[in-house]
Amino acid sequence: MHSPNRIVATVFGAVYLLVGLFGYAATDGVGYFATQGGLLLGLFEVNPFHNTAHILIGIVLLIGGLSGIQLAKIVNVVIGAAYLLLGIVGFFLVGTPANILALNTPDHFLHLASAILLLAIGLGADRGALRVSETG
Repeated sequence: MHSPNRIVATVFGAVYLLVGLFGYAATDGVGYFATQGGLLLGLFEVNPFHNTAHILIGIVLLIGGLSGIQLAKIVNVVIGAAYLLLGIVGFFLVGTPANILALNTPDHFLHLASAILLLAIGLGADRGALRVSETG
């Protein structure tokens, strides 16, 4: 597994899966779609829906990373694009009833950072490896 896309997808997948699982400890008594949640690591606001999203994203990233370069690239780009959108739109959701993920400002910056890394790797890495595997 020397592919940057496979490595990033696998590592991000494991991290997001663990964050989702540990998030439930911070959301005891918080409603599933509550617009304000508990603090994970004392900084990131989460609710049970946010935790579930992290778990599902972690699973998708792990599947992509463990399956092969082509799928890892696709997963990194799609999830990176989704996080870019969420990172931008999230700034406008805080304090509104539409904030069903209980997002806060640190979440937005983390989502944007994740987006930049996933998109950079997904769009920029493993180009030669794909051409070799497609022809051989």
